[in-house]
Amino acid sequence: MADTYIGSIDQGTTGTRFIIFDHDGNVVANAYEKHEQHYPNPGWVEHDPMEIWENTQDVVVRAIEEAGIEATQLEALGITNQRETTVVWDANSGRPVCNALVWQDRRTTERIEELEAAEKIEWIREKTGLEADAYFSATKTEWILDNADPLKMQHSRSDDLRERAEAGELMMGTIDTWLIYNLTGNHITDVTNASRTMLYNIWDMEWDEDLLAEFDVPAAMLPEVRPSSDERLYGHTNPDGFLDASVPVAAALGDQQAALFGQTCFDEGDAKNTYGTGSFYLMNTGTEAVKSDHGLLTTVGFQLSGEPVQYALEGSIFITGAAIEWLEDVDLINNAAQTAELARSVDSTDGVYLVPAFTGLGAPHWDGRARGTIVGMTRGTRREHLVRATLESITYQTRDVAEAMEADSGIETKSLRVDGGAVKNTFLCQLQSDVLQTEIVRPEVDETTALGSAYAAGLAVGYWDTKEELRANWQIDREFTPQEDPETIDQRYERWGEAVQRSLDWARDE
Repeated sequence: MADTYIGSIDQGTTGTRFIIFDHDGNVVANAYEKHEQHYPNPGWVEHDPMEIWENTQDVVVRAIEEAGIEATQLEALGITNQRETTVVWDANSGRPVCNALVWQDRRTTERIEELEAAEKIEWIREKTGLEADAYFSATKTEWILDNADPLKMQHSRSDDLRERAEAGELMMGTIDTWLIYNLTGNHITDVTNASRTMLYNIWDMEWDEDLLAEFDVPAAMLPEVRPSSDERLYGHTNPDGFLDASVPVAAALGDQQAALFGQTCFDEGDAKNTYGTGSFYLMNTGTEAVKSDHGLLTTVGFQLSGEPVQYALEGSIFITGAAIEWLEDVDLINNAAQTAELARSVDSTDGVYLVPAFTGLGAPHWDGRARGTIVGMTRGTRREHLVRATLESITYQTRDVAEAMEADSGIETKSLRVDGGAVKNTFLCQLQSDVLQTEIVRPEVDETTALGSAYAAGLAVGYWDTKEELRANWQIDREFTPQEDPETIDQRYERWGEAVQRSLDWARDE
């Protein structure tokens, strides 16, 4: 009998990856494709959903070929995705009405300020656990229905998008929903992605009628919400489609919840931080949704079939890895690997602080009008200082969130599991341990986001029987412990707070 595997589609902000895992959680094959970033106006960020779907098909086929297996040897597919990024598409043609609005997109900041002026921020937080922000899908969907160009939609009916949405002729979804629809023909999302739309009540676990009315989003265009790991399955791939096989699609999680699951943070108090385009620090709070008083988000962590929802506290940092990409954009480095060597070549930043608020600041500051700021430069400032300041900004933003996390949860984090592309940088991991004064644990398999959705899909179809099996798969690559003097670190961190203050409310005229 041929070996069988689980496949994970990891659709991220900058590209799409497909990874095939075996029963031990090892990577069998891996294929990746970048997609274009569109910036039509300052603060606007878009993706082409059709390009994402085409790339998804491409990487799935390539990884299967690389593994030397047949599609029929995949027992299930799981999906993990960039969260909040919003797509609206025509139910008849399956074509998007416009580009997807990416989670980083700030075009609806004025709408958020209207909600603030109307004193609706706390009302939204009470229902969704979220800080009202342009980050989430509600205002993005509202904007699309009000502003998308109907001439781009090749149909003969009314051009009014809201009328068509009310009639069920338009579908809305985050990227997981878009992929599930194209893979199976079914309009489905999972609880973690639904919890990030700012339209979903995370206590009642249903779409909220009051929020739908506030943002004028018709219920008819919303997907069905299912558990993250679903024994009922979301559907099967078309046997006559690009795979030539009927493969179950059994799980979906937003990327940060998938990383939480892939890091086997199954118990209350378990925490992880993922360093990707942004960084996302999540702590499992068990079956209790803990409300934040310190600028964090209360969110759904995951749900398995037949089990209660597990909640999490989250600190969402918008720009970390993307700050390293910016260093490349402005020719300060040739590649990300160069940052460790350059940063290590100087003893400090020489008083330079870089606040990478390129798309505003997320947790715990929540300022959509903050902008990227460099302070403390002199004629002696060199690129080495700027590179080190960029890496330090990642660790300082993480400490901002960690301190808020401890204040909200009452739990001191003594060990933090880390993952994402940036943790390959050993200098950064050690720096993070020093700044947090906390043990940092890097796992052997750093593709924990894809691994989490694979685990969830495998549990749904019985490829793995229990979460204990998954814990047994998790192995440590390296642990980092604090080496720097805490008093020196605290002094530098205090100055970081002053730099952040200078970045706030900069883009008031945009």
